[in-house]
Amino acid sequence: MTEKKEPESRKAAEEVRIGVYVCHCGLNIAGSVDCAEVAKFAATLPHVVLAKDNRYTCSDQGQDQIKKDIKENRLNRVVVASCSPRLHEPTFRKTCEEAGLNKYLFEMANIREQCSWVHLYDKKEATEKAKDLVKVAAAKAALLEPAEEAEVPITRKALVIGGGVAGIQAALDLADTGYNVYLVEKEPSIGGMMARIDKTFPTMDCSICILAPKMSDVGHHPNIELLTNSEVTEVKGYIGNFHVKVLKKPRYVTKDCSACGECVKVCPIVVPNEFDVGLAIRHGIYTPFAQAVPSTYIIDMNVCLNKDGVVVCDRCMKACERQAVRYEMTPETADLEVGTIIVATGADVFDPTALPNYGYGKYENVITSLEFERLINAGGPSGGHLLRPSDKQIPKRVAFVQCVGSRSDKSGKLYCSNVCCMNTIKDSLLIKEHWPETEIYVFYVDIRAYGKGFEDLYKRARKAGVIFIRGLPAEIVEDKKNRSLWLLGENSLQNELYKIKVDMAVLSIGLEPRKDSELIQRLLTLSRTQDGFFMEAHPKLRPVDAATGGIFFAGCAEAPKDIKDSVTQASAAAARAGILMAKGKVTVEAITPIFYPEKCKVCGLCVKVCPYNAITLNKDLKRIELIEAACGGCGTCAAECPFGALTQKHFTDEQIIAQVDAVTENSPEKKIVAFCCNWCSYAAADFAGVSRMQYPPNVRIIRTMCSGRVAPKFVERAFARGAATVLVAGCHLGDCHYINANYQMQKRVERLQKKMEQSGLNKERLQLLWASAAEGERFASKIREMKTIVESVTSKEIEASQKVFEKALTGV
Repeated sequence: MTEKKEPESRKAAEEVRIGVYVCHCGLNIAGSVDCAEVAKFAATLPHVVLAKDNRYTCSDQGQDQIKKDIKENRLNRVVVASCSPRLHEPTFRKTCEEAGLNKYLFEMANIREQCSWVHLYDKKEATEKAKDLVKVAAAKAALLEPAEEAEVPITRKALVIGGGVAGIQAALDLADTGYNVYLVEKEPSIGGMMARIDKTFPTMDCSICILAPKMSDVGHHPNIELLTNSEVTEVKGYIGNFHVKVLKKPRYVTKDCSACGECVKVCPIVVPNEFDVGLAIRHGIYTPFAQAVPSTYIIDMNVCLNKDGVVVCDRCMKACERQAVRYEMTPETADLEVGTIIVATGADVFDPTALPNYGYGKYENVITSLEFERLINAGGPSGGHLLRPSDKQIPKRVAFVQCVGSRSDKSGKLYCSNVCCMNTIKDSLLIKEHWPETEIYVFYVDIRAYGKGFEDLYKRARKAGVIFIRGLPAEIVEDKKNRSLWLLGENSLQNELYKIKVDMAVLSIGLEPRKDSELIQRLLTLSRTQDGFFMEAHPKLRPVDAATGGIFFAGCAEAPKDIKDSVTQASAAAARAGILMAKGKVTVEAITPIFYPEKCKVCGLCVKVCPYNAITLNKDLKRIELIEAACGGCGTCAAECPFGALTQKHFTDEQIIAQVDAVTENSPEKKIVAFCCNWCSYAAADFAGVSRMQYPPNVRIIRTMCSGRVAPKFVERAFARGAATVLVAGCHLGDCHYINANYQMQKRVERLQKKMEQSGLNKERLQLLWASAAEGERFASKIREMKTIVESVTSKEIEASQKVFEKALTGV
């Protein structure tokens, strides 16, 4: 935390020299902004000594021009009006640094995603809005101060959560690089979903044959500590210095176990085998599958006759020659210190019982694609023989129904699960290979054979006689006489109804986020998409990074993907984590608090609202203390402080109020002043632009890192200066990048709305919006909604709100 004396008056205005660069890229080519006019306007702004418009500011030539101008024109602030700062802010900051200018003296105006692309058909208003956005950026730039980033040492150890193929690959890559790795898996064995399937597409390799050697490598690698049957229960700390607690559940069998299996023979307990999706049985003491790593057996105490330390049955103990069975084993907690974390928790599969029209759970011969994988697997319950469950006969006609739990309003899963089409094609070829006379029907919406070798596999299936029918069945009905199934639906290509009889139907179920995703999200301070999968920092530039520093994604935890893509992403995540650890230290972005001790009343409000427990109250010294490396940079503490003793670097009160003043300088009664958080609602506005979603041009967005940074005085200032409406937008509750900082913003907005209501003002003029980064339409709809409110606000109402909030004009 930086301590300062109360701010002195700023130096003479002429000392601030701003250069403004207006970029044409994507604007008047595929947009609606007159860049030349914007640049001409920028030249008239206070402190601006140079304003240019060019085609590609981010190109090498564009960056070289900025460097040249900084030196020749003695620029000490730079503003680039172009795309989103979420895309190219790091690029231009580096440019400034290379020219000898502190990178925190750079500011961006987003006139592409949040202006040109969302106002395609109103060039005049879009250009006027672009001028306003440049003015807002210049107003902030004039008040920017150079900042230095703190350096934090990095612990050169990594944690990988999840032992599927993605977690295995990530752990091996890091371990082979020389780093110590903790691999935590909640199941008794690593292997994940890949261990359960029979063959892989498009090569038709035996799945366990290519996975088992990697599993064995993990079990024997000197740099990997494998923690199976374990769960992460607590994560504290920050990038480079995470403190992790792992609950190690007892196996009740020691490492002396030789996996001979004698204990299983005498165990009287029999329950459905989870690995075989309930199609086979296992005993109370068991190993999940033949190639399990570790191979040590485990006792399921949920079904064992021995409860609460009372030994009722000791048959397995007596059968074990090595005396490896230990009923007295208890849970243990491991404390880990790691520098990076890779989340490879995988995905669950959709439960088709939610779709009663397909009869799953009601008709014995309706099975899922995962159950089919176990049936056709040589190590499965039927020894690799395709048998229909009702009579154990080989089916002569088999139907595959696609998109069960994907791309459907009924299931609530609107996304494509990525693997289902090719998995069905693979499975149909497996049937044709062993039972060529079997008739196979595939009912589909679209066949998505996009990957390398996928189209060839699809053509091969058609050539083998697999019949593809475009149109999912509306219903599956059982013939009670012989337990066969009738599929009823419409063939959309031939525009005719069908009624087809089969012996067995396989529902190609989609992937969905794991049920424990919410727990992982809370432990690691992650964000999730609308679909429930973890959200990456940037889909193009940082596709495996989490928004929280030091955390990375691999495999289906981030989105549905096949084995090849999961392994590729795992290696990418390991490389990203390795880059951090190789440096041995990391810099902390200079957006942490600035503390004015003479203003502090030691009230402790900042301590209560800090999501990271980075601020503590030293009662002996009667002052607050901050762990800068632990600070996430949300700014909630600054917004909560009623005495002005705290502000946030690069997002100071003075800077934000200057932005509010710039927005409301002209025609404030026609405008929506919007405060948007960087990670979600600002990103949603960007997404609206990328998707060309159109909305009214009277909104002006002011970016903060978190909605929790929005102090009441910012909103009051906007109303005091005549703004028609104010929008405060943040992440969905529970999905905040800064854990729970948006809850503090919600409380402040609700208090302000109550104040407005008590003062006779329309509280609808102050709106609150929760929007994820993927909800561009949600943001656009809110702006359309607020436009009608703006149009209904009278001049008398504007004057009334100015009077109520006039105290906000008296100072910062």
